[in-house]
Amino acid sequence: MATGNSRRAAAGRALTRRQFIQRTLAAGSALAVPQIVPAAALGRGGAVAPSARIVMGAIGLGGRGSGDLGWLMGERDVQFVAVCDVLQGQREQAKRAVDSRYGTADCAAYRDFRELLARTDVDAVLIATGDRWHAPASVLAMQAGKDVYCEKPSCLTIAQSQLVVAAARRYGRVFQTGAQRLSEAHHVFAIEMARSGRLGKIHTAYADCRWRGGLRRDWLPAQPEPPRDEMDWEIWLGPCPWRPYNGGYMHAGWYNFYDFATDVAMWGAHTVAQALAGLDLSSASPITLEFSAPNATMVTHLANGVQLVLVRDGDVGTPDAYWHGSCGERFDGDGGWVAAADGYSRPDVSAPALLAEYKPVLAEYQARTQRPLNHVRDFLDCVKSRRDPVAHPEVMARSMNICLAADICGQLQRNLKFDLHQAEFIGDPEANRLRSRAMRPPWRV
Repeated sequence: MATGNSRRAAAGRALTRRQFIQRTLAAGSALAVPQIVPAAALGRGGAVAPSARIVMGAIGLGGRGSGDLGWLMGERDVQFVAVCDVLQGQREQAKRAVDSRYGTADCAAYRDFRELLARTDVDAVLIATGDRWHAPASVLAMQAGKDVYCEKPSCLTIAQSQLVVAAARRYGRVFQTGAQRLSEAHHVFAIEMARSGRLGKIHTAYADCRWRGGLRRDWLPAQPEPPRDEMDWEIWLGPCPWRPYNGGYMHAGWYNFYDFATDVAMWGAHTVAQALAGLDLSSASPITLEFSAPNATMVTHLANGVQLVLVRDGDVGTPDAYWHGSCGERFDGDGGWVAAADGYSRPDVSAPALLAEYKPVLAEYQARTQRPLNHVRDFLDCVKSRRDPVAHPEVMARSMNICLAADICGQLQRNLKFDLHQAEFIGDPEANRLRSRAMRPPWRV
């Protein structure tokens, strides 16, 4: 016979059971909720799941930077969450572009790139500032644990090139310099024709270095400095010598001034890398740079007997003896020659029969390297695989150091001998002092 206490206990248990049933039904309803989660969030419908996305930020969003931003946002496994530019108009425009691409209002916009680099959710950064910031920002980004796609020229000095190489090694980061023609079909064909021996023994390579920059050693007169949030002049200058603000430096006006730019490397950052890619560099060092006249074509002699000609005569984009477009490379071998440049419908060759190799050569390249013919895609694939991209730090440093050595040769107006492996001039203290520039605090790296 049940006592009063036992009946109350049973009633309590019965109530608990009823509650359990009610809660189970409610939970069953809750289990239906995930059915309305967008398929894109789960990686369905062709979308990339969040766990497989590369989260990126962009630093420097002028003409080239905005183009790169659009290029990278076109890749489905990329999501930009932050943009940075010292110019208010450019960062706001970039934020609108990112928000429009993803249908949100979530993209953060920064004036100071250090705030972006402090974010722990960013995997990789695009750096497309002015040239003065390329190497320092890359080093700081890699120190912060970010992989880097950096526009070219990726350094202002030989010393800076070594800082980038060292940072990538020390912090285990993927770095790709934006020499995108190393991943474009016509240029890859020309490079592979030379590299594979189809042109016979290569005796001469040519690189288009006709774009001029960094020649002025003066600076512009002071103008009233804009409000800092509108234009942060201190960060714009960065490690360069202090100069008074002048709007004439904006929007590529800085190209003309030595304080902020290089000369041969303005175009050679592309084309010397392209020329070197087709050559056997195992015994190329040291190289001898021959000075002939100011601003003239310069012949460099590699230790293996190959001549690398830095073409300086004529205007960029106008036809000359080697190309009918800009940013070209050419390889001459004892079995023929091939050249490629911007605007070509097909590469130029010494004999039409060489073009029959076009598709097989590209197919062989992709099979051998497992690389796409898309420079940013190569970078993104390497972010995931952790292998070196096609334009890794050593590729950047080697090509940039030849360009910068040529600049120094022009400054000193005499022949120089340069050790590619040690990144120094042989027996020439005067030339070696020009391998670096003073970096203004607090921006030293």
